[in-house]
Amino acid sequence: MTRPVLTDARAPLTRSVEILNEFGETETISIPAERDLTLYVDRRELVTLMTLGAHPEWLVLGYLRNQRLVDSPAAIESVTVDWEVNAAAVKTRDGIDRIEERTAHRVVTTGCGQGSVFGHMMEEIDASPLPEARITQKQLYGIVNAIRLQETTYKSAGSVHGCALFRGEEMLLFVEDVGRHNAIDTIAGWMWLRELEAPLAPTREQPLVFYTTGRLTSEMVIKSAQMGVAIVVSRSGTTQMGYEIAERIGLCTIGRATNRHFLCYTAPGRLALQPELAGNRLRAGA
Repeated sequence: MTRPVLTDARAPLTRSVEILNEFGETETISIPAERDLTLYVDRRELVTLMTLGAHPEWLVLGYLRNQRLVDSPAAIESVTVDWEVNAAAVKTRDGIDRIEERTAHRVVTTGCGQGSVFGHMMEEIDASPLPEARITQKQLYGIVNAIRLQETTYKSAGSVHGCALFRGEEMLLFVEDVGRHNAIDTIAGWMWLRELEAPLAPTREQPLVFYTTGRLTSEMVIKSAQMGVAIVVSRSGTTQMGYEIAERIGLCTIGRATNRHFLCYTAPGRLALQPELAGNRLRAGA
């Protein structure tokens, strides 16, 4: 398939500002750079995303993929990002059929920034096929440790979400953005391009696993399923709708994953427990 032509628009991920601390002292610190990016498809304004801007072309591709507006990256001729005007221009090869109708109904979600999910995504989720996938407790601990060791904008500046894609314990990609929905869309865009070149080749015992620092909302569960990922790990917890959708489609959600602690909310059959790795439980009064 033909790969779309992409710009490589770079933008600073942080900026320095002066603040006043609790001792009345002035300090210079770094904060994340948040910027608006208006997406145009065939000269039609579609949406404005608030983003860190680390990989804007992947973000745009992933957004179009997860909104089910484009079936294949081969349908896109080019993605041009220009930070001077804060715009991303997508040129398709044959247009998007019924784009007005398909973008008319939106469901506002709990994502940060401008996160939204089109109504038809909710209708299609039951039809999203999930692969055979199983993760061991040892692999889970390996994933959590890899995130702990990862150099991040969060460590230097805070105020961002991090997401990562693993194959077993191998980290394939780590992305940060001001909203976790942007980070997962960026990963989805990267996966889309990889499918044109070399398959990710997950197996039942070395599955694709999505990690996020944010909570597992319905949007995060739906997008994970659309990406063909059956196991999702979060440093945070889940919401009622995220839980119910994951339970219905058999997606394994694991939350509160820090150090050796975790909670498996749904599809526990996808998790091979090794409780001896958890260490000794602290007893009250001990």
